Amino acid sequence: MIYYVSAEAFRSGDGTKAHPFKTIGEAARLAGPGDEVLVSPGVYREYVNPKNAGLPGKPVVYRSVEPLKAVLTGAEIVKNWKKHEGDTYVARIGNGLFGDYNPYTVPVAGDWYFAPVPVHTGEVYLNGKALYEVMTLEEVLNPKPFKQSWESDEITVRKWYTRQDGNDTLIYANFSGADPNSECVEINVRRNCFYPSKEGVGYITLSGFTVKQAATQWAPPTAYQDGMVGPHWSKGWIIEDCEISDSRCSGITLGKYLQPENNNKWTTKYTKDGTQTERDNIMQAQAEGWSKETIGSHIIRRCHIHDCGQTGIVGHLGGVFSVIEDNHIHHINNKQDLAGAEIGGIKMHAAIDVIYRRNHIHHCTRGLWLDWQAQGTRVTGNLFHDNTPPAGTDITPLLGLGEDIFIEVSHGPTLVDNNLLLSPLSCRISTQGVAFVHNLIAGSFTWVGYGVQNGGAYLPTPRYTPYHMPHSTLVAGFMTILHGDMRFYNNIFVQQEIPEDYPEHAKKYGTEKEYNFECGTGVYDGYPTSEKYFALFGPWKEKDERTKDKYYEKLPVDGAGNIYFNGAKSNGSEEDAFIDKEHKVELSLSEEDGKVSLKTNLYEFLPECTARTVSTEVLGKAFEPEQCFENPDGSGIVFNEDYFGAHRGINPMYGPVENPEELKNLF
Repeated sequence: MIYYVSAEAFRSGDGTKAHPFKTIGEAARLAGPGDEVLVSPGVYREYVNPKNAGLPGKPVVYRSVEPLKAVLTGAEIVKNWKKHEGDTYVARIGNGLFGDYNPYTVPVAGDWYFAPVPVHTGEVYLNGKALYEVMTLEEVLNPKPFKQSWESDEITVRKWYTRQDGNDTLIYANFSGADPNSECVEINVRRNCFYPSKEGVGYITLSGFTVKQAATQWAPPTAYQDGMVGPHWSKGWIIEDCEISDSRCSGITLGKYLQPENNNKWTTKYTKDGTQTERDNIMQAQAEGWSKETIGSHIIRRCHIHDCGQTGIVGHLGGVFSVIEDNHIHHINNKQDLAGAEIGGIKMHAAIDVIYRRNHIHHCTRGLWLDWQAQGTRVTGNLFHDNTPPAGTDITPLLGLGEDIFIEVSHGPTLVDNNLLLSPLSCRISTQGVAFVHNLIAGSFTWVGYGVQNGGAYLPTPRYTPYHMPHSTLVAGFMTILHGDMRFYNNIFVQQEIPEDYPEHAKKYGTEKEYNFECGTGVYDGYPTSEKYFALFGPWKEKDERTKDKYYEKLPVDGAGNIYFNGAKSNGSEEDAFIDKEHKVELSLSEEDGKVSLKTNLYEFLPECTARTVSTEVLGKAFEPEQCFENPDGSGIVFNEDYFGAHRGINPMYGPVENPEELKNLF
């Protein structure tokens, strides 16, 4: 059955084409398996709570009739602004508007949230652009730029402040000379836009909508992770061809198993720390049905996700076995008014058998953060750039510096292949069991071999995290991170110049060990190769000699066919490493009319191709889970296709592309 919705309807009808519903929510209460909800262009200021799940092969489909013209928003327009003083106006809003959730009394808070200023989940927007909240009226009357933001002073000087007055919310805002009663000024009033309130509402497709401006809450792995859009805790959603923007915290959530008694337990009950609560959460989820048959297998494709405060996409446990492809994700956490350990263009825990491919991720505080259980995860054919702070930014010590990819305390196997990693800091690798194959890596590796902070010093990571039975949610065991168990094949490393303020920041906050600012496998200098490592585990009669070996507590690092420019360093164990100390490689990325191009002289200096084809068999098994670097269905991979899908020959080109001319149109 087809249900029709039109915001322009004279009054709501019965959902037929001749008499459409006026709101999407009316259709969402009726639509069931195999039904389609067609939404005409218009602005829909409502919370859509899908009631019924679809079935495999018979999803409930919600479709914008004209792509992106059906706008679903969590905000309301405010027109009752009165001049207070200078450029500052005040609006009085009755609290009945907010129901049981007033974003202007609810602070952003939760486990691993560290921002010193207690901002709210509410936002104020001038012509679609969010203003900056401050804690006093004086700061609104005499605004100053927010220097740690990545945005311009012209934007950050626009401030707002809120307080309660009886049953009213008062909002004071400085619009920098603009008249709020003649411009479009909105405030977010709803926590979610398209999100089922109950679990198990699976097999839903959301296609072609613009979704924006929700008052979402901080989403750590030990709390209820909400987003503007998401499946809650279910299976088989497709979110496609949508524009997702301006969520206070997260744009899309892929779901998290909720333990109500443990929600933000670390910061509310002060008992077990967050890491132990997370382990408890994983085991309880498994005991209560977390499996491939019931949870995950979502698809997010061709979405434009931007200007969200915490993450573009977030998930813990609920995102397993999913595919995230062909998305454009940018300007996440650029305001820098939120701070904590759960921030990134994509931030996912337990990305078991998740594939991230052909995404363009840039201008995020961090591009992709894979935390815990990145087992069977593949990151392939993506373009990353500008995911570290601009030079001169007043960097906050609570956020670090940001990288293209951060892989944390996972046992692998995690596969990173055919990507362009172009930020000054490419990878933070506080993990093991990762294979880098055919990438162009033009930034430094950080945090290798270090983990938990202790009085300003970073120590080897004593966090016990789970590993699973291959291609399953079943926990096989727990182990701490030994570091190493890495593979590097046919990559190109280009050391970029590091802005002077990066090392100064590291020294200022006592984290110089966290940032080595070196590009290349040289960060693993001193780690054994597999041949040396496994020789240590020979006959038991050699035990005493074996334990004296300096390699004993470091897992092996292997590689071949890697190329190093501009001072990028090899770890010394690569017999065929090509280190060019003569030429200066230049990289310049540009964008025009949506076409992203890379201009470089790199391919003038590459040696004759003698690289070998890499495959699952070459990479072997990740140490702890004893699982191959393979497809989610268990089949092997031969890396004979490049970034664009072009076929590679017997001696493939180093790096992600076979034909350098193709760099003229990367995305």
